[in-house]
Amino acid sequence: MRRLAGALVLALTLGGCTGFAYISKTYVSLTPQVVTIGCKDPYEVYDQRQTRSMLVVSNTLREVTGCSVGEAFRGRDPAETRVERFRLAARTYLDETVREDCRIVGERVFNDLQTEFRYTCAAPIEPRGTTVPRLPGRINPGLGPR
Repeated sequence: MRRLAGALVLALTLGGCTGFAYISKTYVSLTPQVVTIGCKDPYEVYDQRQTRSMLVVSNTLREVTGCSVGEAFRGRDPAETRVERFRLAARTYLDETVREDCRIVGERVFNDLQTEFRYTCAAPIEPRGTTVPRLPGRINPGLGPR
């Protein structure tokens, strides 16, 4: 039993390291955009358009306190609404960047603050370096106006 517990701890630890390494490799060079959902709280989105994946990032305060505005989330435990909020942020981001026709086809939860979504679109993948729409008038906390 002790050996099984040790193996489980090792697997979880390595899984976290693997997730961190993957996120760093895949998203670190991207400038995040900020999207808000019904509760008016911002989520940072790192969009890897060539692989059609995005990382949606929350913050610790929101995950502890939850949303203070918005009927859909009012009075509910933040852990209970986490999946719904992250999915809504991803969908809203695609809609606001003029990709309403794109579908979310998968998701991978790294931790309570980071979830990756894979999506597919009818339009071809843009060549690297293509100018893409930015969300208008959004401010990314800590980075200033974009």
